[in-house]
Amino acid sequence: MSTTEIDRTTVVDVEGMTCGHCVQHVTTELKNLDDVKNVSVALNAGGVSQVTVVADVVLDDAALRAAVDEAGYTVAAIHRD
Repeated sequence: MSTTEIDRTTVVDVEGMTCGHCVQHVTTELKNLDDVKNVSVALNAGGVSQVTVVADVVLDDAALRAAVDEAGYTVAAIHRD
């Protein structure tokens, strides 16, 4: 029996991002978290942007919030598949 890697996808709703520079800050902070494989952002300038984070494990909500806060933005909600 072989083991396979399972990706865990988390969508973080982030308030306050308005441009590509904002996207870069949030992406960088989230990629610094352990076990994160990929981060993609659907920018909704002036509204709530959806940030999709793919990791090897289920990420801690507090760690996600801290990373977004460090980038200077606010988490509105966190969703998991």
